[in-house]
Amino acid sequence: MKALVVYGPGNYRLEEVPVPEAGEGELVIRVEACGICASDIKTYHGAPKIWGGEGNAPYIQTPVIAGHEFVGKVVEVGQGYDGEFQVGDRVISEQIVPCRNCRYCLTGKYWMCQTHDIYGFRPNVHGGMAEFMKFPKDALVYRVPAELPLRKAVLIEPIACAKHAVDRGRIEPDDVVVLSGAGPLGLGMIGAIRMLRPQLLVVLDLKDDRLELAKRFGADVVLNPGKANALDAVLELTEGYGCDVYIEATGHPASVNQGLEMIRKLGRFVEFSVFKDPVTVDWSIIGDTKELDIYGAHLSPDCYEPVIAGIASGELPTEGVVTHQYALEQWEEAFGVMDKGDGSIKVILVP
Repeated sequence: MKALVVYGPGNYRLEEVPVPEAGEGELVIRVEACGICASDIKTYHGAPKIWGGEGNAPYIQTPVIAGHEFVGKVVEVGQGYDGEFQVGDRVISEQIVPCRNCRYCLTGKYWMCQTHDIYGFRPNVHGGMAEFMKFPKDALVYRVPAELPLRKAVLIEPIACAKHAVDRGRIEPDDVVVLSGAGPLGLGMIGAIRMLRPQLLVVLDLKDDRLELAKRFGADVVLNPGKANALDAVLELTEGYGCDVYIEATGHPASVNQGLEMIRKLGRFVEFSVFKDPVTVDWSIIGDTKELDIYGAHLSPDCYEPVIAGIASGELPTEGVVTHQYALEQWEEAFGVMDKGDGSIKVILVP
């Protein structure tokens, strides 16, 4: 089969590799599509967080087939499989395959599994930028409606991550929420935020086309910080106090510092992004000045089923998020379009 194999930063190769076979309790799927994540772009460019360096141990192990935003159909069921799925079923697996034995897994916090095998980063869990892929026996697998259009189904993973980030903010009906970033994940957060019915949702982004989509998805106010003073605007909207909840979804250090200025005292700051390099902030703002609650958000625990239902019903909007579709053989062009980001939001590969 064809597969996009990662060997090192900037060293990705489209190769012919063996089709995986289902072992004990495993599933093999034919991949319908795989999205390109911002983390895929950062991996390609050699981010120290992933490749090691600057005090970070390497996370990725190569060679490995890339991709963790996939959806597909079961083509083989391994001997001893005791799950609910059979050949022909349309399925998705959470991006992490937990070990089920570490302290996190044993206490229900499987998404923080110490082993932390995520598809596309470890050779024992090859990713979805291939014609076929294997779900290990410990994979968390869910049914995807057969009638769900491909451009909606391929967004399940990123929107599940988006929902978890929103959940971490503990948004209440009288809250003013600022969401910084209207990329694929930020747009996914808008629907999840609207379901909680805050008093006001303000979305920030430097790209006007994304802000237009954010408005369609349910943002009350959209602001381009490159064209207007977003801090002054939010302070004016909140009688000078600042927002109650700030969700950072850009991956840019300036957005972090902006949020610390924009959020009110005793506010809740949710950090979602994966940064290329370490970010420096004034920690006295977090502590002595504002006494903020800081929440991280990682992966998508307990979010897949409600997100699948929300996308299928339309409660979680998706129309217009997938802007480009390429064949696997066109991966270089697809990565370039996703990296540049001009006129693109989510780019997908179809094997």
